[in-house]
Amino acid sequence: MDGDGTQDARGTHANPVPRPAVPQDAAITPREASAPPPRPALPPGVPPLPDGSQFLAWLRAPRPEAAPGVWRFGHRARPDQEPERIPTRQLLSGALIAFLVGWLVWSLLWNGYLGGWWLLPLFAMIPDSWAPPQSTSAAVFGYVWYAIVAAAILITVGRLGRWGDVWRRFVAPHVKQKEQREVVPPVEEDPAQWPHLRAAGADAAADRLATEARAGLMRDVDHARIARAWQGVRSGRHSLTAFTDAVVREGAAACLHPSGERDLPGRFARHDLVTGQVRIGTTADDPRNPYHYRATGIALGTDLLGTSLLAVGPPGSGKTGSVVRPLAESLCLHALAGRAAVVVVGAAGAGLGTSDAYDVVVRIAHPDSEYDLDLYGGTADPDEAAAILAEALVGDLADPHPGGDSRRSTTVLAQLLGPFRAVHGRFPSVPELRQLLDGAPGPLTALRQALQDSGQESLLRELDARERQLGHPGDVGAVLADRVALLDRPAFAGFFDTSGHSRPFSLKALDHPVRVRIDLPERGHADASRILARLVLAQFTASVSVREDRSLFACLLLDDATGAVTPDAVRGIQRLRSANAGAVLTLRTLDDVPRPLRGPLLGAAGCRMALAGLTPWDGQDFAEVWGKEWTETRDVTDRQIIAETPAGKAVHMLRRVVTGKAPTARAVTVRQVERERWSASELAHGVPPGHAVLSLTNVRGEHAPPLLVNLRG
Repeated sequence: MDGDGTQDARGTHANPVPRPAVPQDAAITPREASAPPPRPALPPGVPPLPDGSQFLAWLRAPRPEAAPGVWRFGHRARPDQEPERIPTRQLLSGALIAFLVGWLVWSLLWNGYLGGWWLLPLFAMIPDSWAPPQSTSAAVFGYVWYAIVAAAILITVGRLGRWGDVWRRFVAPHVKQKEQREVVPPVEEDPAQWPHLRAAGADAAADRLATEARAGLMRDVDHARIARAWQGVRSGRHSLTAFTDAVVREGAAACLHPSGERDLPGRFARHDLVTGQVRIGTTADDPRNPYHYRATGIALGTDLLGTSLLAVGPPGSGKTGSVVRPLAESLCLHALAGRAAVVVVGAAGAGLGTSDAYDVVVRIAHPDSEYDLDLYGGTADPDEAAAILAEALVGDLADPHPGGDSRRSTTVLAQLLGPFRAVHGRFPSVPELRQLLDGAPGPLTALRQALQDSGQESLLRELDARERQLGHPGDVGAVLADRVALLDRPAFAGFFDTSGHSRPFSLKALDHPVRVRIDLPERGHADASRILARLVLAQFTASVSVREDRSLFACLLLDDATGAVTPDAVRGIQRLRSANAGAVLTLRTLDDVPRPLRGPLLGAAGCRMALAGLTPWDGQDFAEVWGKEWTETRDVTDRQIIAETPAGKAVHMLRRVVTGKAPTARAVTVRQVERERWSASELAHGVPPGHAVLSLTNVRGEHAPPLLVNLRG
């Protein structure tokens, strides 16, 4: 069975999808996965993974609907407006004084200092036959009346002294923690019993999965993977019989990923695969955050990444460790569940996860790299290959305005790639492309002769046009040749091969739940790394838009997008949402982006993050895109009250003891003013280390305002 529920023709382990689109010798080797996977290693501070009874409790935990970005696992909603909170000293003093007043009133009543009027209802209700003092009924009825009067006094002073607030603030939290216990829902509502499978008639599969869950043989990835396979059955792409047979036969190990893995070798962050979220921090309990967001977990999921994320912050602010790595780990888990395909691009040694967590690791300029990178994106169309390659080579030299492009460079490359492919059946390698762009007479003459021999007149006209442009002022061929020369270095001699002798990875494989990491050689080859970053981004935006199965979420994580933001890249990011794809870009500063593209880039990303240490001029761009809001300001004027009589002075002294403040008369002026949500100065100087200001928008258009988030929480 594949990842959506189809049965494998060999009748062995079920696979969620076909293997990635790489050559046969580059296929991912499946591993035996019939036994439960070993426990992944966890860093200090991360809760253990659910197992056995813990898994059942995790699965049954409440996950209420919440605002975008809120960590839904165990979330408890807050009111929209902050209730008035009485200071602790004033609250406890008032409660104590109310108790003493109630005690005094009861003592005065009991000892008769206030008269016997409070006993008149008792005497009116007692029959004459109970009159003798030895009557037991009269005594019992009298104590009942005393209890009623005492309760009335307690209720009155309790309300005056706010005893309910004291209970809710100091006692109730501890009582609730002791009383918390798992509540097992009925079978038709228990997710551990797979009610949707039972409703469709797959009782045998539901029983097998429920048994494996109780026995501790199922993990969160297994649950998510089988739920994804069931979606394929519900959509009609696969049969219910094949799904049931595979689950009954293999249990929680059914519908495996092609790699045979059921979990990652280690986890760094907290994940909830039921909601598809990964927790990245906690909102600060700060007045600048809306009250219902304060002290709430913040998490990202595919519904938010589908609008793309831009994170800007200086080195050491936490872009890689607090944002990119948790997201990479989350998307790798989604890929194992058959939900997503992920491509992670960063510098070698950037800490983006171990090689065992990925299916394909492309280590460019490293002699031990098992995979190569397809320079032409796996396409056979010369025009498409020329457009992608032109964007990679000279995209940063195009007109930086939103309407700018690199069509002239695309035309020059197409005039060479088309004839070369027609003659050789492949695209040129890097050295061959460099010779053609330089106008070397030998390769051009040989290419012309081959075209003449095959009678391809249209391609001869293309080659003639290229030769006429050689050496003319304004010819971009020389610029392209200089950029290609950056890739024609000894360190890259074994890469970008087009002869079929290597194992090139193509982003056309994003039709499948593949996990890819591409290491760029930034040390000593910074310019080449920027070209390769633009190449991967261009190939990604071109590939995801032509996928056959868009139910699979595709995401590109580009750690340090310096030099990769071009007009075509911004337009490509804008189109990702409709293709069920997204991109995560990090920048050290917005100065790495041409000024005309900063506004369009911030507008194209639905999720924006400004980390601590931002410069004021970067903060100004964020302040503009986040806009302004109407806020209520209060001007308070306090005037101290001077007591002139001994009684007044005594009352003022009592108020000072209770409230801790001198008695004052307060005048309040309330105004509505429009101000920036976050000013450039606040972003530059008011964000503590380890924090970030984050705004979110999901694919349904729901959004969260800019929030101050503790990335270490």
